Amino acid sequence: MEDISLYFAPVSEERIIKRGLGKDIETHTELNGFPEISKQTIAIFYVPEFRNSSYERVKHEKFREQLHALNYGKDWDKKIVDLGDVLPGETISDTYFAVSKIISILVKNDVIPLVIGGSQDLTMAMYKGYETLEQYVNLCAIDTKLDIGSPDNEIHSDAFISHLLMQRPCYLFNHANIGLQIPYTEKDEIDLFEKLYFDYCRLGEFNADFKRAEPLLRNSDILSIDFTSIRYSELSDNQYTNPNGFYADQICQIARYAGVSDKLSSLGIFNYLPENGDAKNISDILAQIIWYFIDGVNARIGDYPIGNRKNYMKFIVHIDDFKDEIIFYKSDKSARWWMEVPYPAEEKRKYERHFLVPCNQEDYERAMQNEIPDLWWKTYQKLV
Repeated sequence: MEDISLYFAPVSEERIIKRGLGKDIETHTELNGFPEISKQTIAIFYVPEFRNSSYERVKHEKFREQLHALNYGKDWDKKIVDLGDVLPGETISDTYFAVSKIISILVKNDVIPLVIGGSQDLTMAMYKGYETLEQYVNLCAIDTKLDIGSPDNEIHSDAFISHLLMQRPCYLFNHANIGLQIPYTEKDEIDLFEKLYFDYCRLGEFNADFKRAEPLLRNSDILSIDFTSIRYSELSDNQYTNPNGFYADQICQIARYAGVSDKLSSLGIFNYLPENGDAKNISDILAQIIWYFIDGVNARIGDYPIGNRKNYMKFIVHIDDFKDEIIFYKSDKSARWWMEVPYPAEEKRKYERHFLVPCNQEDYERAMQNEIPDLWWKTYQKLV
């Protein structure tokens, strides 16, 4: 693996607690040196970069102390390393380059990066790390807003998706938002999302039925969590002001489902603002989000059906006045569902990771009622 240690500063020894996870995580310190990274490792690192946001630059963080105090999960076998703090570049572009380079090398070597930020525009740097893989990817954001912005304006933590879409070549196949709150969203942004056949699950829809969001998480390569999507009553800190949002247990549930997904290969948690004074509530929640994601990764069972599906239950649905059959698969390992979407034969290499779309049993039942599932239709429009 290419050396990435030059991008990192070591963690201060006083940030390490020698109990719980603190005994098991291999942490980059001056005394220990840079950890050895092997395949199937979970690599945590912190990026103290806030220059493209309205937040002040944060010099200290407390999440490591809270994470180290948590206990090792049952049946965990994945190695966990803490690479330290990314050294902010002279310009924001330098930091983006460093983060994208780190992501590219780790993902290429079957390592799962867990990025703690820093403002959410760092999602852009995570995405650019996938460009060297030259494969289409799916991005999912846990966010109150769509963060689209205008490509004519500077990148900002609340406005960066338009810049991502303008990249050439663009390797973004799908973008999904979970937790959208319409009062914070301009109509033009929603119209663009729908025109591009992107997906969103409003906060009320999530609260009514979590299963509405689970396929979007299972379909993602990159997950970006905006910490401001958590309601401020959960955070007990006046740095956060969202009156409605996810409860702490919901955001941990999302993290675990993301971790279980075989397809997801990186997680970023952004807009983390360490507490003022001696409070630790924010870092407590962040530490638990990290814990539940790691727990999910350790619970993976390898049922992403990109290869042999002979043991999957196969269901073929015919819909009136519709030329294509809709084929569903149900995993024999987890009872989770996928549906197959046709695509041009000459585009096999380009789309082979995207023609099997995660869904719920309700999508199959809807097809049986002569309705084309929304996820099938949106994917079909992108493939053809």
